[in-house]
Amino acid sequence: MNTLINKKVRFRDLGLIDYQEAWDYQEKIFAETLAIKTQNRGLDVDNQQLTPNFLLFCQHPHVYTLGKSGKPDHLLLAEDDLAAKQAKYYKINRGGDITYHGPGQIVGYPILDLDNFFTDIHVYMRTLEEAIILTLAEYDVQAGRIAGLTGVWIDFEEQKNPRKICALGVKASRWVTMHGFALNVNTDLSYFGNIVPCGIDDKAVTSLAAELGREIDLEEVSVKLKNHLAHLFSMEWEVA
Repeated sequence: MNTLINKKVRFRDLGLIDYQEAWDYQEKIFAETLAIKTQNRGLDVDNQQLTPNFLLFCQHPHVYTLGKSGKPDHLLLAEDDLAAKQAKYYKINRGGDITYHGPGQIVGYPILDLDNFFTDIHVYMRTLEEAIILTLAEYDVQAGRIAGLTGVWIDFEEQKNPRKICALGVKASRWVTMHGFALNVNTDLSYFGNIVPCGIDDKAVTSLAAELGREIDLEEVSVKLKNHLAHLFSMEWEVA
C-alpha cells in the first residue's frame, strides 16, 4: 500500500489514434508508474514520489483485439481479409476475449495506481461499469449488468433481446491498471459481424445511436462520462 496517496488524475484526449501507438503509450506510463512504486519501497516517506494516475480517452481506426483468454477462431475473418475491411488485428495482454474498436466509439484507458483509490479489481470493474450506466441514464437509456458477464448491457433484466453497449477488459500489476473500456456511441456495428464479440455468440451488440435512432455528440458523451468517473473514484483533475 502507498504511504503517500494521490487522487489527482491527468486526463488526456488522444483523438483518433492508431491502436499500436496508444498501446505503446499506455505501456510506457504503466512501466514508469511501476518503477516509481518499486523505488518507493526502499525510501523513507520524505523521499518517496507520488504515483501518477492517467485517464486516456481516444478513438481507434478499425481494429480487432484478442485478449489473453480469447479464442483466435472468434475472429471470423481470415487475417488476409482484414485489409479489405481496412482493419487491423492484435493479440494483446488484457483479460477477456475478442472485441472491436473503431471510429464513433469512446475508448477509455484508465492507468491508475489503485493504491491511491481502492485495492479491489472486482470493485474497480464494477465502478467503470457504473460510470457507463450513469452516463447512459442521462440519455434516458436504461442499462445495467448481467450476472456472470462483464460489461454494460441493454435489456439486462428481462433479457428478451440483451445487447452489449460497452465492453471492458483490463490488465493490472501491483494494483496499477491499463486497458479499459469501449463505449459504442456512433459505432459502425457491422464490424462486430466479423467476430464473436467477447466470445458471446447468443447476444447482440448495440450503440447509443442505435438505441436512440440518431447520431450523438461524442464530445458531449465524453464530458458526461469523464465527470461520472471523477465522482465515483473521487478523482481530482490535474491541470497540465
